[in-house]
Amino acid sequence: MSGGGGRHGDRAAPDAETIAAHGLGEAEYALIEKRMGRPPNITELGIFSVMWSEHCSYKSSSIWLKKLPTEAAWVICGPGENAGVIDIGDGQAAIFKMESHNHPSFIEPYQGAATGVGGIMRDVFTMGARPIANMNALRFGDPAHPRTRHLVSGVVAGIGGYGNCMGIPTIGGECNFHRAYDGNILVNAMTVGLADKTRIFYSAAADIGHPVVYVGSKTGRDGIHGATMASAEFDADTEEKRPTVQVGDPFTEKLVLEACLELMATDAILAIQDMGAAGLTCSSVEMVSKGGTGIELDLDRVPVRETGMTPYEIMLSESQERMLMVLKPGSEDAARKIFEKWGLDFAIVGCITDSGRMVLKSGNNIVGDLPVAPLVDDAPVYERPYERRARPAPSAAGELVPDDSPPPLAALRILLAAPDLCAKRWIWEQYDHMVMTDTILRPGGDAGVVRVHGTNKGLAISTDCTPRYCAAHPESGGAQAVAETWRNLTAVGATPLAITDCLNFGNPERPEVMGQFVGCIEGMAEACRALDFPVISGNVSFYNETEGVGIPPTPAIGGVGMIGDIDRMARIAFAAPGERILLIGETGGHLDASIYAREILGREDGPPPPVDLAAERRNGDFVRRLIEAGRVSACHDISDGGLLVAVAEMALAALAEGREIGAEIDLADDGAALTGRLFGEDQARYIVSAAEGSAQTIIEDAAKANIPISSIGLSGGANLTLSASDAISLNELRHAHEDWLPQYMEAADRPANSGE
Repeated sequence: MSGGGGRHGDRAAPDAETIAAHGLGEAEYALIEKRMGRPPNITELGIFSVMWSEHCSYKSSSIWLKKLPTEAAWVICGPGENAGVIDIGDGQAAIFKMESHNHPSFIEPYQGAATGVGGIMRDVFTMGARPIANMNALRFGDPAHPRTRHLVSGVVAGIGGYGNCMGIPTIGGECNFHRAYDGNILVNAMTVGLADKTRIFYSAAADIGHPVVYVGSKTGRDGIHGATMASAEFDADTEEKRPTVQVGDPFTEKLVLEACLELMATDAILAIQDMGAAGLTCSSVEMVSKGGTGIELDLDRVPVRETGMTPYEIMLSESQERMLMVLKPGSEDAARKIFEKWGLDFAIVGCITDSGRMVLKSGNNIVGDLPVAPLVDDAPVYERPYERRARPAPSAAGELVPDDSPPPLAALRILLAAPDLCAKRWIWEQYDHMVMTDTILRPGGDAGVVRVHGTNKGLAISTDCTPRYCAAHPESGGAQAVAETWRNLTAVGATPLAITDCLNFGNPERPEVMGQFVGCIEGMAEACRALDFPVISGNVSFYNETEGVGIPPTPAIGGVGMIGDIDRMARIAFAAPGERILLIGETGGHLDASIYAREILGREDGPPPPVDLAAERRNGDFVRRLIEAGRVSACHDISDGGLLVAVAEMALAALAEGREIGAEIDLADDGAALTGRLFGEDQARYIVSAAEGSAQTIIEDAAKANIPISSIGLSGGANLTLSASDAISLNELRHAHEDWLPQYMEAADRPANSGE
């Protein structure tokens, strides 16, 4: 593929096949020619194609994203930068973002997941933060699918390999399995960093004549067309896209991190941008577009690791561990010494101009000359047609619980061994979740918690989404994803502050998919407003389809909250026997679209549970006050699997900590209605445990605040007992809960099961 020449090169218009190979429609290409005033050469065409790709331009989603609330008194920087920034007091800021690496991880699971982790960490430390915690949200296909075990193994190894080598703890996440992800898994990675709020670094390059510096690793041919590939659905030729997956080197990224933070301690950096999707193209365009300037790059100065690289390849490579900076004149030598000390490339590759253009030089030729504004501001924006999905009618009373349904504790055992609810220890034990020694609450709880180093404050982090709710009714599902994230932060005693999102959907050119997106956005926006939980960063991932079959709508939410005193943090594990178990929130027995309906009855129909945001706020604020006052010894929100699963998880968490503390649950046995109360997934609910004396005052205080509350039993014993007539040992539940995933991953020579 030749480099082409802007003013002095070949002006022949690209043919239709070349245009289509770059993911551009006829109308889009015509607009490029109009903006350029001439046919683009191949390098210019490649630059337009990646900047106008769905992955980079958000052309199908931008008008809807504007509906999300993004402001609050504690928000320092909302969407539009590398990551979002919030004020956490004491002159400190938390910086965080979540992004997808779905297509690369399906094609090459280890490198796809690893470079996803590396990319999101760069987004955070580019802004001046030291990363302090990683999270992830993973969706795989049916365990019986022949590729699933391979994909799980590779993705988990890639996440662990990169994060562990960087020395950043992975403190939690979520992992689900469903046949709808057989052809397109989801790998969403989130990083949270800590910075001095007066030392936040931004990407706008507004200083004319100042040097543009390339630092980090050399540029190779890996990852070319990565952004374009991420903006198209898979087909029968998916395996041929393997060269578009980047190759990561966490050891080099660790050096880049330390070198950048060392330079950031000086006043040398005026603007900085990591090279992620579309590499040198996107980083340079974003910097000058935000600054209202232009840029001139000498591609012969770009450090490369392969001979004969063309301008096209240099500009579109997505090689990892690279950054672009604008430095204060006179600081170049000092900056060079820092990067050379860390064994990294440092090259002055251009300068900022007042031309409003991107000019690319190689040898004595100008190989690219493009106006900057059309690449960003004039990128196509589509108001795609969409179809709303009506909320399904609920099942008739009693219909979901036939007479031959298993007894409750037998059903509980099945649920705890199901792929979605089973223990994920096999996954998180491959992550170094304790490195840096500030992890206070490790994986397995409602949220992970890390200490703000040197203080008694904590940052709580959670990732959540229930795709089956979003598929059944997108507005409810979008609202529930935000509410559950808020609830999980609340359950550890944190004040929820802000979210990042990773919006994973199918092909937006299909009205039903666009309708899912619109509905989820509207539900998310309503929940964010009701809960004072703004969106400060995020990512949209469309075209998650294979041969026309799309994934369920999966708007993953990553939330961050603040714990003022980690000594008052709550955990899910029962703390002592003989404590009263209290249910907070209203239980209506909603079994439609539940895990129980799917795993026990084989049904996936019906509406999701209603989301009452006023109740979420009221109940959650009450629970948080209890935790802050030290009035409860354990807390757990109720979500997948309902009340009985939540109680079992509290008992099993205590057992994992060496305390055999079961529970005796006392609920009236009235047949089918009992099943709904035990396994229904009604929202805005928590379980707390408290000493007998405290429990009664909690009940009285809840009544005064109009908070639904009831005493449902006592902690203690070696069993989980239901209504004093049916019992199952904690040891039996522990094996059911913890054995499925490691046995599945070890079963290379026998057929996979589906969790029975």
